[in-house]
Amino acid sequence: MEKILDVQDLQVSFRVYGGEVKAVRGVSFHVNKGEAVAIVGESGCGKSVTAQTIMRLIPSPPSMIKGGVVNFKGQDLLKKNEKEMQQVRGKDIGMIFQDPMTSLNPTMTVGKQISEGLIKHQNMTAEKARKRAVEMLSLVGIPNPDQRVKQYPHEFSGGMRQRVMIAIALACNPDLLIADEPTTALDVTIQAQILRLMKDLQRDLGTSIILITHDLGVVADMCDRVIVMYAGKVVETGTKHEIFKNPKHPYTRGLLRSVPRLDQKKDEPLIPILGTPPDLIKPPAGCGFCARCDEAMEVCLTQDPAATQFSDTHMARCWMAHPLAQEVAQ
Repeated sequence: MEKILDVQDLQVSFRVYGGEVKAVRGVSFHVNKGEAVAIVGESGCGKSVTAQTIMRLIPSPPSMIKGGVVNFKGQDLLKKNEKEMQQVRGKDIGMIFQDPMTSLNPTMTVGKQISEGLIKHQNMTAEKARKRAVEMLSLVGIPNPDQRVKQYPHEFSGGMRQRVMIAIALACNPDLLIADEPTTALDVTIQAQILRLMKDLQRDLGTSIILITHDLGVVADMCDRVIVMYAGKVVETGTKHEIFKNPKHPYTRGLLRSVPRLDQKKDEPLIPILGTPPDLIKPPAGCGFCARCDEAMEVCLTQDPAATQFSDTHMARCWMAHPLAQEVAQ
């Protein structure tokens, strides 16, 4: 399949009072055309920093892009200046942020906020952009779009504001949509509506999606492939079937064990992942998950595990997955 986005060895740090936080440490992944890819992991693992670096939205300083390539449709986004990136954002790559209330401008009607990108990127007149804004509100399921287009964000509910954010992100028919925890602040009924809407838009418009989330149920419903991040690194990747049915990394197994299941017995407790993520000002020399792992070996303390490939789509970075470790275990 054709790759629309190819991220290679991305490294991002933040300069803080105590030193340099190595937030993203050599992240590599790709997204195919028309594919939905999930990036999962607990808070602080580097998911949102990775997404915002792709969009070039992280402020510098304090952030520093130390290395890597973000190849989008044959162009390295890390080599573009701000003016060039303004032509990419909204037009080629759209983004849905986690909290729509802080992402929308409270002083502008939602119609004007949708129209901005259309006027800038599609060279539409104000009248045509307004008509397109009405169409987008209707497309994302907002009733009475002719009236709602004149209203301000505070006049919408949380779910409706998130729909407005989706309308803004999709107004120019971008090739790639990045959704950074788009359903976190919503109740489960609205979550289901938003996810159904994103799936329908992906099917109808052929948009590629990067979904950043904590919710593995959402991943199972929405996505084709899964990228598991921990301590600023990708520790496992695979199709959703491979990740859910045959996880290879102890962290992935820990995430799955900590999620309630319908087939779980009432007296069967959830098993949390004990401990806390490592301090990325002084990241560990070996595996970042070593201190919390029940299967850790001496080599895990001193050497970062290499990638072990199980299939064309399934990879994990764990010494227990190494062929020699499997041979010893047998």
